[in-house]
Amino acid sequence: MKELSNTKVTVRLRKVEDRKEWYLYIESYPVFVAGKKQPQRIREYLNRTVTTMEWDKTRTARTEADGSVSYKPKRNDNGLIICRSEIDQESILYADGVRKLRQREYDNADLYSDTETAQAEQKEKLQQNFIEYFDVAAKKRHANSSESIRTNWKRTLELMKLFAGEYLPFSKIDNRLAEDFRMFMLSAPCGGNRSGTVSRNTAATYFSIFKAGLKQAFVDGYLTVDLSAKIKGIQEQETRREFLTVEELNILAATPCEQDTMKRAALFSALTGLRHCDIQKMKWKEIQIDGDQARLNFTQQKTKGVEYMPISAQALQLCGEPRKLDQLVFEDLPDPSWISKPLERWIKAAGITKRITFHCFRHTFATLQLSNGTDIYTVSKMLGHTNVKTTQIYAKVVDEKKNKAAQAIQLNTINNTKE
Repeated sequence: MKELSNTKVTVRLRKVEDRKEWYLYIESYPVFVAGKKQPQRIREYLNRTVTTMEWDKTRTARTEADGSVSYKPKRNDNGLIICRSEIDQESILYADGVRKLRQREYDNADLYSDTETAQAEQKEKLQQNFIEYFDVAAKKRHANSSESIRTNWKRTLELMKLFAGEYLPFSKIDNRLAEDFRMFMLSAPCGGNRSGTVSRNTAATYFSIFKAGLKQAFVDGYLTVDLSAKIKGIQEQETRREFLTVEELNILAATPCEQDTMKRAALFSALTGLRHCDIQKMKWKEIQIDGDQARLNFTQQKTKGVEYMPISAQALQLCGEPRKLDQLVFEDLPDPSWISKPLERWIKAAGITKRITFHCFRHTFATLQLSNGTDIYTVSKMLGHTNVKTTQIYAKVVDEKKNKAAQAIQLNTINNTKE
């Protein structure tokens, strides 16, 4: 059973010190205030005074130290203080009107149902700022994620501010706003010092992050409808995943490179499928050797997934001589922003005309594994993909190779007609 506070609101008088006037005020008791253990007595002064009250000599208010006695004012059957002057009586009626208002507020607060309370809380949540919520949610959700993930969430937030400003209440978020933002993303400007607009695939990434923010807001109760499930995403365009053949890898292995660490790391990626960020942070303690088999036991920088993966003897050889357990395997491997030029010169020196980035060595691993019959689920696991659909893009490349191979042998057909 719900406990009621039973707050009572009363019109009272207080003597003005230097003249025969009395202030009118409203007293409410008991009032339970958050953070206070004991019930409070709330006084609200009304900026009204009266002078012509009638006193009830049968009801003593207080007795002073000098023996003088004060009395309580007379009240009529409706509880109103009785005054002789019309002006004072109007002030009393005003005070009683305020009293009724306050009494109704306290009574309604007691009678508020749980549903009404939830509705009031939801109404308050709808006025909160989605921009600020998204910022806090991103920092909390990806505190330990890779730099690339945090950068994508940060850039999505910047574009949301560019689209909607600094304040976007949850009450304004609906299907139409989401669709408007979707169209905005398709022509959104690039970040940093780059000019032009983002690519369609980048727009798709940012919009999926926006949808993730809406999903979290629904989970946290800021949105009553799961808009993320209703909003159509941006369809990514299939991009060509450039890769190297085994012959081209052998040519690269035989071609001198100005940065030996980069060369060994690139070939290691082609033999293991590891990303640059994982190779760059790999330490000797993450390499375990059991007999003739070497294995990697590490945490992916991008997905934070724990991987336990066997590697070939050639991949182990590319790591070089073992050192202290906490030392990096590929020390001094340049960051992605500094690796492109020396990598380009090495590729060119090998006579390869394909546009190869460091990430292409990971593509090479996936494509060659599938081409040599490794099933897609095993390749997906070796790449550390959380969804096999991500791996299927490499299967399409292999299918294209098979289609071309099927057309490689052509026969000269001769139509023999019977005489």
